[in-house]
Amino acid sequence: MRTIVGFTGASGVAYGVDFLRRCPGDKYLIASKWGKRVLQEELGLKAEELRPWVNDIYSDSDLGAPFSSGSNHFDTLVIVPCSISTLAKIANGIADTLITRIAQVALKERRRLVIALRETPLSSIALENALKLSREGAVIMPISPPHYLNAESINDLIEGYVDKILNVIGVSTGNGWRHEELE
Repeated sequence: MRTIVGFTGASGVAYGVDFLRRCPGDKYLIASKWGKRVLQEELGLKAEELRPWVNDIYSDSDLGAPFSSGSNHFDTLVIVPCSISTLAKIANGIADTLITRIAQVALKERRRLVIALRETPLSSIALENALKLSREGAVIMPISPPHYLNAESINDLIEGYVDKILNVIGVSTGNGWRHEELE
């Protein structure tokens, strides 16, 4: 599996870092300028410190990067966290950054696109943009950690939500609601 992960300027980058650590297969990271700033402010990390969990890191301004072309295959683009601004650009066909360009590739090539929105409340405009993308096949996943797992820590909540993303992209975690009843 080849997964591209985008960090944008929305709060909640801990979800993206946990996803990088736990998602199997080849992973490629793109952090926007503001995504890098949030990574530093919220977790005290630089994008380069995430190299142990990725095959490569690309600049969001590098529209010449390999995945900006549909001829270079990837299975999934997960934008976690995704800002409302990035959502709006993708929904309206604006491909002025590497993250938004790869999202356009995912849509036109009918590849999996997961958008983990972090911002709230949502305006009617944001909801309409999310609806547009959902109709095009994107999976819109507002960051909403599951509480049915009886989380005992913030990390448990983060992992619970990341389990949901992993399940959506086809990686079974076996951590669903009442999953033990299925065994």
